[in-house]
Order: sequence, then C-alpha cells, then structure tokens
Amino acid sequence: MRAGGPPDEPASDRGPDEPASDRGPDEPHPSRLAPDHPGRAAILAAHAAARAIGTPDYVDPATGYRVMTSDYLAGRGRCCHQGCRHCPYVV
Repeated sequence: MRAGGPPDEPASDRGPDEPASDRGPDEPHPSRLAPDHPGRAAILAAHAAARAIGTPDYVDPATGYRVMTSDYLAGRGRCCHQGCRHCPYVV
C-alpha cells in the first residue's frame, strides 16, 4: 500500500528512481490533464507519437509549447515539482 500525501507529491514507498504512478506512461494525472480537456485527444496522440519514435518531447497542439514525454521524465529519476503534464511520479 502506498503512503498518503498530497496528490502532486511522489509516493514515499518507492525508490527515488522509480516512477510512483500506477497509471501507465500514456495516462497523465487528472490534475495535469483533465479528462474533459477539449484538446485531450490531440495531446495524447502527440504524446503517443513522440513516445513511439523515442523523442523526449512533443509540441503541444494547442499552445505550441514543448512538452516532455513520460519516458523522458521517468528517465530523469525524480519529480522536479514544475507541474509537468506527463510526470510519472505524481500519484
């Protein structure tokens, strides 16, 4: 069982280099990408395409900002607490 804490904090029962989320790499935490976000399908498609070719980021279809993929963020080994959309450490 995972330790409690605020939803944007890493779980404390896993190592610092181990993603804390059980969501999987293609499902952002709802606080980072709402299930009813109007651009959700396009965002998830861009993220999946970037992961498929192994690039560390993709261009957000709505804003043009570069967004790091969950694979890249997991490789960093820890949460940077900057609100990354695909952070695998947010539980």
